[in-house]
Amino acid sequence: MKNINFRIGLLLFVIGTTNIQAQDYWTRIEKKEPTLGIAEIYQKYNTPSFQLKLVKASQTVAGLRPVKNLNFDFTPGDRLEIRDKDGLYHLGDINLRIREVNTSDWKSYSTAAKRRAITALPTSDKILAAADLANTLPGDIPVIIKRYYENDGGQLVLRFEITNKSDKNIEIGALGIPMVFNNILEGKSLNETHAQNVFFDPYIGMGAGYLEVKRLSGEGPALLVLPKENMNFEAYRPLNDDPTPRSIVFEGFHEWMVYSKAYAENEWKDAKQWNVPTSLILKPKESKNFSLKLVLSEGIEAIQNTLVTENLPVATSVPGYVLPQDVKSQLFLNYKSEVSFFEVEPKGAIEIKENGRTPKGLKKYIVSGVKWGRARLTVTYKDGMKQTVNYKVIKPETEVIKDFGHFLTNEQWFDQPDPIFKRNPSVISYDYETKKQLTQDSRAWVAGLSDEGGAGGWLAAIMKQLIQPDKEEIKKLEKFVNTTLWGNIQYNEGKNKYGVKKSVFYYEPDSLPKGTYSKDIDYSSWAAWKVKEANDPGRSYNYPHAAAAYWTMYRLARYNKGLVDSNTWDWYLKQAYYTSIAMVEQAPYYAQFGQMEGSVFLFLLDDLKTEKFTDMALNLEAKMKDRANHWRALEYPFGSEMPWDSTGQEEVYMWSDYFGYDEKAEVTLNAILAYMPTMPHWAYNGNARRYWDFLYGGKLARVERQIHHYGSSLNAIPVLKQYRKKSDDLYLLKVGYGGLLGGISNITEDGFGPAAFHSYPTELRMDYLSGDYGSGFYGYAVNTATYITKEDDLGWLAFGGNLTTKGDVVEIQLTTAAKSKVFISQKQLWLTLDAGTFEKVSYNTKTDEVSITLNPANEFTPNAYLRINKDITLPYTKERGAYEIPLQKKSLTIKL
Repeated sequence: MKNINFRIGLLLFVIGTTNIQAQDYWTRIEKKEPTLGIAEIYQKYNTPSFQLKLVKASQTVAGLRPVKNLNFDFTPGDRLEIRDKDGLYHLGDINLRIREVNTSDWKSYSTAAKRRAITALPTSDKILAAADLANTLPGDIPVIIKRYYENDGGQLVLRFEITNKSDKNIEIGALGIPMVFNNILEGKSLNETHAQNVFFDPYIGMGAGYLEVKRLSGEGPALLVLPKENMNFEAYRPLNDDPTPRSIVFEGFHEWMVYSKAYAENEWKDAKQWNVPTSLILKPKESKNFSLKLVLSEGIEAIQNTLVTENLPVATSVPGYVLPQDVKSQLFLNYKSEVSFFEVEPKGAIEIKENGRTPKGLKKYIVSGVKWGRARLTVTYKDGMKQTVNYKVIKPETEVIKDFGHFLTNEQWFDQPDPIFKRNPSVISYDYETKKQLTQDSRAWVAGLSDEGGAGGWLAAIMKQLIQPDKEEIKKLEKFVNTTLWGNIQYNEGKNKYGVKKSVFYYEPDSLPKGTYSKDIDYSSWAAWKVKEANDPGRSYNYPHAAAAYWTMYRLARYNKGLVDSNTWDWYLKQAYYTSIAMVEQAPYYAQFGQMEGSVFLFLLDDLKTEKFTDMALNLEAKMKDRANHWRALEYPFGSEMPWDSTGQEEVYMWSDYFGYDEKAEVTLNAILAYMPTMPHWAYNGNARRYWDFLYGGKLARVERQIHHYGSSLNAIPVLKQYRKKSDDLYLLKVGYGGLLGGISNITEDGFGPAAFHSYPTELRMDYLSGDYGSGFYGYAVNTATYITKEDDLGWLAFGGNLTTKGDVVEIQLTTAAKSKVFISQKQLWLTLDAGTFEKVSYNTKTDEVSITLNPANEFTPNAYLRINKDITLPYTKERGAYEIPLQKKSLTIKL
């Protein structure tokens, strides 16, 4: 524990002084001796798609520009004069681990380690440039490596030829090609990063694997790195030995690994890898080629069509690759060769059954999750191609959320004496590794019930009630809201000048009793706030948490009977309103940025209008319009306390859409799609990019791509909102639903919600702290819904339900935890319930009639409150714009 907290403290010190530290690293790199040879000369080559620029001495890539936009470079060529030193990777490098067969020790080799001028080889009409790389590799390496840049039928190909020059069999246990593209954001403005930088996402899918490289703006062509020859995408290794400083402005580089056994036996031995680690036996004088091709896709949404054109297998799963056990998902395979057989690991984890073909000939299957946990489906095609599809099997959503609520209000329920910090009662942060509540941490907010890393527990517990209310849990949360949230975390300075503290935990050992703080925790970093800093109301990001809590309690009190006892519904609504106004007044600097969970202010505004709280509604709307007008004036309105972020887009999109600022809404959506891919892998499908929040809310603290951190489900809010406006775009639905279900994919079998999942192959597991997960669960809670659509070739599809067809009738049995929202794309029909739940929905395609079946009444929900976005008249009275429908002892079916 002491070592972990010391490392957290050290990292937070570095992050707290990022600009100074990063500049120091860059200065140190710059002072190193140049070895790449950029002072000599560059060579330029043209293919139909690219202008390729190479450093003559090393023949590494110095620039890769699309011919239609020569002002844009996919590589970090703008930093070449700094990054021209030993140890810094460039596109064109190669890494290996090799040993003699029947020996135990691997030896590592890298063309980046010690730069020397390579030996150029002859070129031809096809070969643009070629080199023997022996000079830049150690003399004891048992292989000859030659590298070729080729124009193969108009496509740019990077090929390595490896020959065993020894007289013994050798084993190549690791072979990786560094993927070095321009994701270094250091020193750039938001406008510059969106114009000049890229992010890239891997589909670690063996022979069907690829890397997609996209500009931050989401505009222009996307670069795809595809396998050509012997380039299975087996693993994705972070290149942490590259001295380019990783920080909030640089996630780091990775390499595409063809073989990974040497790492799996050593550094990665404690982790279950995405694919089976393999190696290659190369006989004496035997050669083997490994090649990648670089192609352009017209845009992000055209990527899958480009993959089909390039003859790669394309898998599409509906509703995605997170499989609730009660959902029968559909898998569509699009490839020129027939399937030979399937393999499932662990055995029996999923079931797969043939289901015919689509009209265009795609192979159809029904896939069901059986065993909880990760599952890998390996598809072997008759032409020898192997494709892996990684699934995550979870319990039915209803059970996941029930277990989650139970864990939060029991294991994380803090109800012990706490006279100094006054956190009693609350849902507090939790360490799943030690199975203990986290009452102290070197980061004040983590133990202090505020900011994302500390408010995560109680925010999640309250948002859980929005979709699956539980009377006993609500009783506890009412105590929290009325004694801990209101009065300690939040306070009133008079005249409704509400403030929300940064933390209720703080570090002031000299003024508090001896023994208050653990000696095993290093409190020396900036993150151990003093009481003055902890009480500061100036961080706007704390306010949406409190507003969401009050808003949820309002909804529970207003639309149910007897769930909430301690205050009236209007008290909670007013508290939400005053908190929202206080954010702008008490934290004006950070309030200029989009907030995570900022969509709650729009939901609150709708309810203020519904309740005819006109003055409050007008004031809130005016305050929010001022913020939206500010965003409207910016080219890329995604600023935050970080140099680049992926959380403000949620709120920026929602208000831009609300006020009719369509151009800004589109700019925002394009940026989201640039960092939120869809691909056949549960970890990356719908995974919005985050890579520094393990420092602020995790136990294993480092800069690392986070798997389904809160950005996934928050960014799903605008993506799915846009889909409901443009429901002929299945791409949006796949991305949005991937983020939505990704938001609950890391909840453990017993209900613990972790900050995120670690993507590094040394771990490939969840983080052990609850951290800032609550913000993500908010995204799931307000956005969970069932979507029904029909696609020309794939037919009828259901996201969030099991679909059957009988003649002209399409019927969907809902499987979401909330069962309160349904969208039918063919009718642009959006049905939502303020109380009550849907059992099923049917749609008669011949008569165009929709029928809904509501579940029976219960003790707290005698009436359902149905909202319809169409002008449809039902024989029920309206209350606050919703049809009030008396529920029965059995299911009730209503025709719309």
